[in-house]
Amino acid sequence: MRKNIYRHMVIFDFHPGTDPDKISLFLSDAERILSDIPGINDFQVCQQVSPKNDFPYCFLMDFDTMEIFKAYEQHPNHSGFVNDRWIPEVSRFMEIDLLVLA
Repeated sequence: MRKNIYRHMVIFDFHPGTDPDKISLFLSDAERILSDIPGINDFQVCQQVSPKNDFPYCFLMDFDTMEIFKAYEQHPNHSGFVNDRWIPEVSRFMEIDLLVLA
């Protein structure tokens, strides 16, 4: 029997005119820095392909428990990335947190 999982998605966009190389570096740095945080299952960097959504990028990750997710949010890698990279480089975002039912 499959257990419930907690899925954290952040869909986002960069400031208009951001250089594609800078976007690529941001995405690879995010994967390296954030996926190193204990408790994350299956960290994914995604690009939107549907014209129905105007947020072009997404980070997707799963956690076994809500407590592990809350620990991720407080982890120094996460807070450092948010302060040093996310706030200056991301223009807008939306977080979606789901309980995936077994």
